[in-house]
Amino acid sequence: MIETIQKHGYRAYGFNLFSEIALPELPQLRIQEENIDVKIEKGELSQDWEKLALPPKQKFFVKGNMVMFQVPGTATFKIQEGKEIIVSPISDASEDKIRLYILGTCMGILLLQKKVLPLHGSAIDINGKAYAFIGESGAGKSTLAAAFLKEGFQLLSDDVIPVSLSKDNKPFITPSYPQQKLWQESLQAFGIEKKDYQPLFERETKFAVPVTSSFSKEPLPLSTVFELVKTEHGEVTLQKINQLERFRTLFCHTYRNFLVPRLGLMEWHFMESVNILNKIHMYQLHRPNTGFTVNNLVSQILENINEEDSLF
Repeated sequence: MIETIQKHGYRAYGFNLFSEIALPELPQLRIQEENIDVKIEKGELSQDWEKLALPPKQKFFVKGNMVMFQVPGTATFKIQEGKEIIVSPISDASEDKIRLYILGTCMGILLLQKKVLPLHGSAIDINGKAYAFIGESGAGKSTLAAAFLKEGFQLLSDDVIPVSLSKDNKPFITPSYPQQKLWQESLQAFGIEKKDYQPLFERETKFAVPVTSSFSKEPLPLSTVFELVKTEHGEVTLQKINQLERFRTLFCHTYRNFLVPRLGLMEWHFMESVNILNKIHMYQLHRPNTGFTVNNLVSQILENINEEDSLF
């Protein structure tokens, strides 16, 4: 069972976090009480969850600006008002798995509560601009980002991408924390020894890969979103996404998008999308579902960026 420790301050997703649970993946910092944005605490939630008596297929409970969910054999989580995450661990639960849900699902929900648009994907820093890779699970988003890191570029976020609007309605991405999640096949393709890294949790073939030296720490303007799609075709192709389809694409790849209507955020999401889409490029990037084509993808994207830059 996860142990209660001295509270620590961290920085992630643009927030100052104050946590009773150790989060070694995050940069530590000293935080004054008045500068805390989010508190992460342990609490007893199992009885509250049982009282809800939810149908077996319903995994999330939403009431106002509060969300609860339970991961069997791991913990019950409560996220409220965009300010607090309460964790009720199951006895002997995996600490790694608990942290995975705190830094993933919990933070994605908290971003929605704070009206920051969370996209499901990876984002990198190319010459001072942010480029986001979104797509279904298994599309190769993190692998593509890792290939850019090998070329000397820097990571902004992996898994959950926080997109905000500046005062003049220009979209920007805030860095999350310096870690990637890569499948064993990707590590092998890059010639990386899996023994050097820790699985995300027991019997998992996805690994936590720290990228502290390749991490961009400052918010950057969002330039382009690439939707990564696997196809039966044997070639890498790139095409613009038309205006109406862009809205569907952005909603489809919003992290935990099924919670958007339940939190009463459909109108907000639409208006946020309007402002974002008016300022960015959006492409669909097709890749064959067999073979390791990531180097071709990198070349295609960099060529596209150079072409776009030459027009301005």
